[in-house]
Amino acid sequence: MYSPGEASPHRRLIAHLDMDAFYASVELLRYPELRGLPVVIGGGRRHQPETLPDGTRRFSKLRDYTGRGVITTSTYEARALGVFSAMGTMKAAQLAPDAILLPVDFDEYRRFSRLFKAAVREIAPKVEDRGIDEIYIDLTEVPGALDDAGLAVGRRLKDAVFAATGLTCSIGITPNKLLSKLCSELDKPDGLTLLGFEDIPARIWPLAARKVNGIGPKASEKLAGLGLHTVGDIAAADPAFLVQHFGANYGHWLHEIAHGRDDREVVTYSEPVSISRETTFERDLHAVRDRATLSAIFTELCVELAGDLARKGYASKTIGIKLRFDDFKSVTRDLTLSAHTMDARTIRRAAGECLKRIVLTRRLRLLGVRAGTLAKLSDLVAPVAPLPDAPPKAEEPPPLYELPLFATVDP
Repeated sequence: MYSPGEASPHRRLIAHLDMDAFYASVELLRYPELRGLPVVIGGGRRHQPETLPDGTRRFSKLRDYTGRGVITTSTYEARALGVFSAMGTMKAAQLAPDAILLPVDFDEYRRFSRLFKAAVREIAPKVEDRGIDEIYIDLTEVPGALDDAGLAVGRRLKDAVFAATGLTCSIGITPNKLLSKLCSELDKPDGLTLLGFEDIPARIWPLAARKVNGIGPKASEKLAGLGLHTVGDIAAADPAFLVQHFGANYGHWLHEIAHGRDDREVVTYSEPVSISRETTFERDLHAVRDRATLSAIFTELCVELAGDLARKGYASKTIGIKLRFDDFKSVTRDLTLSAHTMDARTIRRAAGECLKRIVLTRRLRLLGVRAGTLAKLSDLVAPVAPLPDAPPKAEEPPPLYELPLFATVDP
């Protein structure tokens, strides 16, 4: 399956494991009567199923949804109707009005995420966490894995995940992360796909260029404009042509990935770049007329962000905010502090200073606060709070701030 020297000087076997329709699948364990039906995850508390006197449940339908939310995920039956993650819920309601709408329950999804990852680590401990529902696994040193290109261990992993969670997953096993990521999508759901370099022309080159992680909408559009629609088209292009149109770094990267070359290691631990909190409003809010509501939300986000920093053992030196207006344009502002902090008051004050630098003439649909330039508390010369025995509790600051929060614009 592997041709030594083509993409790496060492023989490797890397798996990418992706849970199938993860959030929706967790909900179907809780509500098995919904199996086989189009189900959408993305509702709020008001969309909690109602238990009737006879023990049956009444579920919300997409047709009854009003608001500005987006779909978190959907079952494969809903996807067949055109409903996908990140789609506006109102648009989804037009496509699948009779689909069941369930509220998001991130606590439960995180619990199942811990369960499936623990089951995997019992078999193959070298795991790179890529999110709540996907991981990379280095199988190179798992006994016997190289003997059959990972077939037996792939089956063991799938069985272990199902035994721990009752959920299915799809796994791609190849010589590198790039190919494994692509292959985990090829036979979904409940797939196990093995691929070597000799299989690239038949299995990878026919894929649309946008399927490659790292080729976004703009790059995909530019590639199409140059007549390069598939991975195979990119592979056949002259490397100099790619560099001419995409620059040296990205052009060279396109040539490499089209031939399945990727030397990235499975990284078992990495520091977060930033930590953020944001919320999308059910209705667009006005900077003046909804000042009290916005101020309360703004403060709550800062308090929650401080709590996140405390729990994870970090302090931040750069505080930023993100606003999205009713025309869907987004604006960000950052402020670098003189010292690292995890204090809610300091975060709230810095975020307020960022807000001063934005003209609030349009209604708002999203508000977020971000902590960047992170440092571990244990690495700071003078930590702002003791850890790990008693992580500090973020307390909400007094409501009266001497900041022109949402108050500098005429109604």
